Amino acid sequence: MEKLSIQEEEAMQAVWQTGTGFIKDFLDQLSEPRPPYTTLASTIKNLEKKGFLTAEKMGNSFRYTPAINEQEYKKKFMSGFVNDYFQNSYKDLVTFFAKEKKISAGDLKEIINLIENHKP
Repeated sequence: MEKLSIQEEEAMQAVWQTGTGFIKDFLDQLSEPRPPYTTLASTIKNLEKKGFLTAEKMGNSFRYTPAINEQEYKKKFMSGFVNDYFQNSYKDLVTFFAKEKKISAGDLKEIINLIENHKP
């Protein structure tokens, strides 16, 4: 699974929020300033070609459905991100955010609690 561009990720966010829908439905989900309809249509077609969406012809248009769920994409993206920027160390990732004061001690305690209480 390849990393999506910012424009593609925004389009996929709209698709994931909508579920199955038409380009107009996805356009309605995007925040202002919205891209032109034709730009979004092009992005959606690219996402279909990349295997992120499936298309079903309905009259003169296509109805699109996510082929990859949001959680699956996030998991793959985060794994690549941690590997590329933190030598595959989630500890280094958390340390970075702690040093940058982007995560509080309370947040860290919650994370520790989640880890300790997680049942595989």
